[in-house]
Amino acid sequence: MANQNIKQTYNIEGMHCASCSLLIENSLKEVPGIKKAVVNFATQKATVEFEGDKSLDIEVLSTVQKIGYKAGLTGEDEVDKNQKRREREIKKERNFFFLSLILTVPVVVLSMVLMDKSFYSKLVQSVLAGIVQFFIGWRFYRGAYYATKNGSANMDTLIAIGTSAAYFFSFASTYFLNGEIFYETSALLITFVVLGKWLEARVKGKASEAIKKLLGLQAKTARVVQNGVERDIPIKEVLVGDIIIVRPGEKIPVDGQIIDGYSSVDESMISGESLPLDKKAGDFVIGATFNKTGSFKFKALKIGKDTVLSQIIKVVEEAQSSKAPIQKFADLVSSFFVPAVVAISLITFVSWYFLAGSPFFVALVAFTAVLVIACPCALGLATPTAILVGTGKGAENGVLIKGGEALEIANKIKIIVFDKTGTLTKGKPEVTNVVAFDKISEDQVLQIGASVEKLSEHSLAEAIIKKAKEKKLEFLPVVDFQAVPGHGIRGEANGIKYFLGNKKLSENNGTIIQKEIGLIEKLENEGKTVMQLTADSTLLGLIAVADTVKETTKEAIAELHQMKIRTIMITGDNKRTAQAIAKQIGIDEVLAEVMPEDKAREVIKLQQTGLKVAMVGDGINDAPALAAANLGIVMGSGTDIAIEAGGIVLVKNDLRDVVKAIKLSKATMRKIKQNMFWALFYNSVGIPIAALGLLRAELAGLAMALSSVSVVLNSILLKRTKL
Repeated sequence: MANQNIKQTYNIEGMHCASCSLLIENSLKEVPGIKKAVVNFATQKATVEFEGDKSLDIEVLSTVQKIGYKAGLTGEDEVDKNQKRREREIKKERNFFFLSLILTVPVVVLSMVLMDKSFYSKLVQSVLAGIVQFFIGWRFYRGAYYATKNGSANMDTLIAIGTSAAYFFSFASTYFLNGEIFYETSALLITFVVLGKWLEARVKGKASEAIKKLLGLQAKTARVVQNGVERDIPIKEVLVGDIIIVRPGEKIPVDGQIIDGYSSVDESMISGESLPLDKKAGDFVIGATFNKTGSFKFKALKIGKDTVLSQIIKVVEEAQSSKAPIQKFADLVSSFFVPAVVAISLITFVSWYFLAGSPFFVALVAFTAVLVIACPCALGLATPTAILVGTGKGAENGVLIKGGEALEIANKIKIIVFDKTGTLTKGKPEVTNVVAFDKISEDQVLQIGASVEKLSEHSLAEAIIKKAKEKKLEFLPVVDFQAVPGHGIRGEANGIKYFLGNKKLSENNGTIIQKEIGLIEKLENEGKTVMQLTADSTLLGLIAVADTVKETTKEAIAELHQMKIRTIMITGDNKRTAQAIAKQIGIDEVLAEVMPEDKAREVIKLQQTGLKVAMVGDGINDAPALAAANLGIVMGSGTDIAIEAGGIVLVKNDLRDVVKAIKLSKATMRKIKQNMFWALFYNSVGIPIAALGLLRAELAGLAMALSSVSVVLNSILLKRTKL
């Protein structure tokens, strides 16, 4: 059996633009044993997929280090570390900015306010600007060196070349040529770039607030019973099997099962249900939910990364570190952009100095302005920041989007296929009718049916067994049990072989149904699933089961129709029952009597029309169809968030969240396109203006910094989108 590939996430330090992330990504892809690498500039993370079951941590860390960046392994408490790392970054950029500003203000005053051209003034300016250039700006030299060493160019290259040209020309003029100086250009330029980095770090922190909010839901301590003594301990010290006491008004620290006590628990953060749920011994409780009234003891079953809340945070983090397919465009542009800008800046210099005959410093200022204003930072932030905010907003609304690809494809969906049981309906069917024929009683029909179904795992079986228990019927011993997929079941009781299932099962056993067909059709037209109990080619009775449609299903289907999305129900149920339910909720089309293994085939048929198809199901028997669809949307159970089959998980089990997911996708894609347009528009307009000498280099630096901030702020506006 082939080894299963594994994924590992790494923190990356030192990235300044999209070119940096692209360089790291391409370098990692060249390492033998690495199948896939995705580096996200906005989240400063790299996700690496290794061939086989072993990670190549040392190779990854050394590869990243060789090209001038730092990498570190992520840990279990990574979310906390990320928050602290982000706070350190904001503080560092703030300190660098204020230091740079303090050093730059005297330079500006001497050169632009007092216009002091004395040697002493030039000397002071050269020293102060030199500290800014080589201390504050050292990062740009370092980045440019490693980029050049690896045969590429990035934002650091542009800033290092531009500021160095300005500073060294001024330095030469001060000490050798006694000519024009513009130390303020290099100093202000670096100051404005660092200001941009500080503002960018701050707004990126706001963009990723979703994880911070999720972390805030978690309890900090747990009251554990140890050797008969109650102790409050940090949540990290709780072990599986610990007995924990929860009192009224407290948060439940971890996931577990109540062993003593009774209470009502607010699970709205998981289920979306506004009313508290009653909990008693034997019931499961979820960490971070809120205990309302009573006290209880429970046994810890899931701790740390295994809790529901941790699973949600993990899904959100992975989604925010992923790339949407549209990002390929930005990566492609970035790979050619910096070399093209260097070429344009050289042409600008040559044109001003040699062709127009302008003074050297004028040509140099235009050269520097072109270099700086064209930095592709805004383009690099266009997609990841929008995904960062979009996936975070989704998580806050109970819609877990598991990656940029799922977020993007949801925008293109034209057909949605819904599984019936547990998706459109509540998945908790009840027996509504029991009909007896051939001289046996209704209780006997129910007794035989429940006895045979007792060995089945189907949701309809639960309803029949439940009804039999309510009537206190005795279960018969059954042998030779067999499930007939898509048709029903069979089993032997008291020496008689019984069959319980749909019309096809009865027909296959030679049972002829004539006079009873009218009753069967009547029940099916009421939206009930009718199971026929037969033995020796004789129809003994009918058991009708109804699964109630969810209250929000009709509303969700109506909203999808308003969005011009075609809706289809797929089910193994008979056509008449399926049509009755479809009519009730207003669904467009029905695919009935479809075997579980054939659902994926039906999805593929729909895709062959050229339209993008989403499949909505429960993630268990619908897994093949979910995987076959362009987008799999899984109904979360509230306790099983990390469902592999789907690209989107609806935590609240509410079909209206399908609408929210699509609305969020459309809003996010609009933001990405807006960001890309303005980033490219800014460069397209800015470069000619700078080349024509209409923009000072330091102002070009400020404009470049603010363009990146504007892109992130535009992404943050996604938070205001109504879903």
